[in-house]
Amino acid sequence: MRWTIKPRPEQIQIDQLSKELKVDALVAQLLLQRGISTYEEAKKFFRPELSDLHDPFLMKDMDNAVTRIEKAIATNENILVYGDYDVDGTTAVALLSSYLLASYPNVATYIPDRYGEGYGVSLKGIDFAEDNDFSLIIALDCGVKAITQVNYAHEKGIDFIIGDHHRPGENLPKAIAVLDPKREDCNYPYDELCGCGVAFKLVQALASKKGESIDDLIPFLDLVATAIGADIVPITGENRVLAYYGMQVINTNPRIGFQAIINQVKKKELTITDVVFIIAPRINAAGRMEHGQHAVNLLTESDLAQAEQFAAGIEKYNFDRRALDQEITKEALEQIQKNKEEERFTSVVYDENWHKGVIGIVASRLTETYYRPTLVFTKSGEKLAASARSVKGFDVYNALEKCSDCIEQFGGHKYAAGLTLLEEQYDEFKGQFEKVVSDSIAPELLIPEQQIDTQIELGQINPKLMRIIRQFAPFGPGNMTPVFMAENVQDTGYAKGVGEDEKHLKLTATQKGSKPIGAIGFNLGDKIGHIKNKNRFDIAFTLDENEWQGNVSLQLKLKDLR
Repeated sequence: MRWTIKPRPEQIQIDQLSKELKVDALVAQLLLQRGISTYEEAKKFFRPELSDLHDPFLMKDMDNAVTRIEKAIATNENILVYGDYDVDGTTAVALLSSYLLASYPNVATYIPDRYGEGYGVSLKGIDFAEDNDFSLIIALDCGVKAITQVNYAHEKGIDFIIGDHHRPGENLPKAIAVLDPKREDCNYPYDELCGCGVAFKLVQALASKKGESIDDLIPFLDLVATAIGADIVPITGENRVLAYYGMQVINTNPRIGFQAIINQVKKKELTITDVVFIIAPRINAAGRMEHGQHAVNLLTESDLAQAEQFAAGIEKYNFDRRALDQEITKEALEQIQKNKEEERFTSVVYDENWHKGVIGIVASRLTETYYRPTLVFTKSGEKLAASARSVKGFDVYNALEKCSDCIEQFGGHKYAAGLTLLEEQYDEFKGQFEKVVSDSIAPELLIPEQQIDTQIELGQINPKLMRIIRQFAPFGPGNMTPVFMAENVQDTGYAKGVGEDEKHLKLTATQKGSKPIGAIGFNLGDKIGHIKNKNRFDIAFTLDENEWQGNVSLQLKLKDLR
């Protein structure tokens, strides 16, 4: 692993901000590294206000979307809220449908079947709308490339509103409105919203026309915060405001469906990391193992007993998903070794029997092992479907674009994408993708990077620093938990392997006579030899709190050791 220390701001800037905010120079430096250089910016960072949210009507086509929905309600039309089967899509559908249903009954939801219909707007979904007399479909977290499908709906007299956040193609579908801050012609001030975030902006616009305030919409923000965390969008700007208030809702007054999940995991206070690793996988498991509609049912349920039944079912899907992804990851790693592909620039694997619902997770696991752009394929109907994952700094979407002559369909982001192709195209695609990546990827991108905010002395660590850093939350892309580095550290002789197979490392660190401080390094058990054999070592770590038998103490969470 390579360690890179972020550039240190100019000392004059650090001193100025430190004085202006009356904070330690270390805190001023961390803020400057996050682009915060004035009192006003710091205030918005530490005390986000709902009034900081942008006017939803700044988004291209928002007025068209609102006008069409108002007309549908005025003329008693049936509205179908359609969304992708992942966390972002199901939370978006739950958000918009529950908002509309609070004052208008003719609203239903539709989540496509991952296996029968695949990603995005399906012709089967449009046929369902026609058969059930829906004249307006609102597609969320998908649809920006659904040109054929929107035309098909138009022929049947069904209108479309699209709320998406993926990169559009060259042409947009002929919908009544295409809400997507990534549209070239959209001047919305913030273009990193997730799909549920776009749905929230639509709700905000509808609410403002009814004379409702932003405070009336706070109960929906638990859904938005969950989608922001799960979809790994930057927690900056508008996303930070939405995540900040959404986490407050999750921890004080979550919707019944979330309460049912939280009751199972028995955790007092959730961070956004807990949301990503506890709530999101359970919501996702429904669409992966069974059907995404189960997740929408849970998220919109108002009866706790019923929600707990739904949550128990989803917990079982999540358990089955974990077993399956471990099994398929093992098979995929064996395939790479058998084909002698350990030294390639990419991992591309395929088995027609692999479960389509977990190939994205398997792609992430393979990326952890080989640290290179990865695609995992399985059979999906007559075609092959894949999930793509990338490494930091490499745009896998652009790489797929360069292989588009042997791809049927693809979409996604810089670091995660999905695609389909014909079975006979697989070998050609695999060779082409390897060539595109090997020709364009910088060699250092194939070595995992540990970014470090700054070097500090262990003596600088105290409860006050911990309290301030906790206020930097919610953490995520664009505002990661500060990572520190300390040099010439010694263990006081208590280093040991802990956990199953002793794969984790526990030690007590000290430096130049500083007070000893406990440290835990998950999956760093193999480094124990370095500590035993060498007197001193360097550590990269975040600050953490350890709770044991009612006592809370500061500890270091080791990221790496050298």
